[in-house]
Amino acid sequence: MAALTAEGAAAAAVQERKLRRGLGYWGLTAIGFSNILGSGWLFAAMYAAQTAGPASLVSWVAAGLLSALVALVMVELGATRPEGGGTARWPLYASGQLVGTMVGWSVLLSVGGTAAEITAIMQYAAHYLPGLYSGSSLTARGLGLALGLSVLLTVLNWFGVRLFARVNNAVTVFKVIMPIVTVAALLASGAHGTGRLTGHGGFAPYGWAAVLTALSAGGIVYSVNGFQAPLDFSGEARDPRRTMPTSVLSGIAASVLLYLGLQLAFLLAVPEGLLGHGWRGVDFDSPFGQLALLLNLHWLATLLYADAVVSPGGSAYVGVAIDARHTYALAKNGLLPRQAMRVDGRFGIPHRALALNLAVIVVFLLPFSGWQSIVAVMGDMYLLIYASSTVAAAVFRAAGADRAPAVVPGLGWIAPIAFVVSGEFVYWSGWHNLRLALPLVLAALPLFLVLRRDRAADPLTAELRDGAWLVVYLAGLTLLSWLGGFKGSGRLPQPWDSVTVAVFSLTVFAWAVVSGVRHQARGQSPE
Repeated sequence: MAALTAEGAAAAAVQERKLRRGLGYWGLTAIGFSNILGSGWLFAAMYAAQTAGPASLVSWVAAGLLSALVALVMVELGATRPEGGGTARWPLYASGQLVGTMVGWSVLLSVGGTAAEITAIMQYAAHYLPGLYSGSSLTARGLGLALGLSVLLTVLNWFGVRLFARVNNAVTVFKVIMPIVTVAALLASGAHGTGRLTGHGGFAPYGWAAVLTALSAGGIVYSVNGFQAPLDFSGEARDPRRTMPTSVLSGIAASVLLYLGLQLAFLLAVPEGLLGHGWRGVDFDSPFGQLALLLNLHWLATLLYADAVVSPGGSAYVGVAIDARHTYALAKNGLLPRQAMRVDGRFGIPHRALALNLAVIVVFLLPFSGWQSIVAVMGDMYLLIYASSTVAAAVFRAAGADRAPAVVPGLGWIAPIAFVVSGEFVYWSGWHNLRLALPLVLAALPLFLVLRRDRAADPLTAELRDGAWLVVYLAGLTLLSWLGGFKGSGRLPQPWDSVTVAVFSLTVFAWAVVSGVRHQARGQSPE
């Protein structure tokens, strides 16, 4: 593959130097916060309440704490090995071409997250523009508008990272104000007493396992998983060692606090008459907008329907930029033609990657018509990418391959816990999602064999040995999901299913680190 040749490495270095390093703390924090606070805040509170009732508040706290663990590992990588599209590059450096190809394939598929934000805009825009949907499917008019919006977002990203940061900062201000106004208005106008949190079946009416299920089924994982966004701009940060840790953790903390406020406001503001069938009976097409109308807050409903375009639009705007960095990194990895990583000398932006990314977004818009249909699979893709990054951080530390002094103390215990957390999140998403997501990732195995034909490198047996842990891990998670109690067959009951996943994940993590250190010792890193 091109990424392993001396010529390819030199070409990559030339293009990397063209990236403009103009992002500081506020710009990076705004990128992370804007990416997190997208369509999730408009939907997740209702879906989480349907799944876990008032105990969904615990789900948000758990998601924030566990995301922070994973984020610390990602911060270490972003600060010590800053690089555009790093989440697609670090696993390749650490574990070789098989892992790099499978993770790169997952990154390419995860572009569907941007398509999800665009479909969310379409769903809410239908309030003003009838005819965008026919049932649950986009009409020709709706698809045309979605494609036009995709082009607009690409154009806005075309003219440089500074323009991107300014536009994103402006959008972020509005995105912050609207959820805060929503929380305050609902609590002031329609809130019931705190007894609401223990009525209608109790605080956890569907059991504590539902708290874990809500992480995925409630859209919570999807809502908070955008914390990695600043890391993909580490190659364009002025001082990544100083700004990366604080910007990533600040984005997580602020977002989780806001999501907790939204969840509490939703739980307390739902009219009593809608709870005759419990929290699972509460169902809105546009949760906060319709809730505001029921409470006669017409001014709030008007603002909410407008913000339902702005918030997902802001996240889609960031998503287009991130996806372009990923596509740029995949070209460096050799998963895509080297021409896709060319950076425009005037604007410091990988224009060809942006254009290719637009084509991929269009492909995702065609078969998927609704927010949930995309989100269910995308969360698992992101988590698998995070899991591979925790392995990379541990490998670099164990092999002494870090480019700079460590910035995160305790990485030796944080990385394996973060790997287990990622695996548990994937498992808790349920068999009905994993049976689609994991086979899609495993489809990268034949792709690896096809791409390998064009280069000279390690013997195939060595490459397979280096990356076999990821194949076994994905196959094992698929089997455990089918056996387990999260929409699986139930042959492996709760909580022993989650315990088994944790033990399995720790075993694979240790195997992966040993394999990565062996790969580093052979000097096959494509740097």
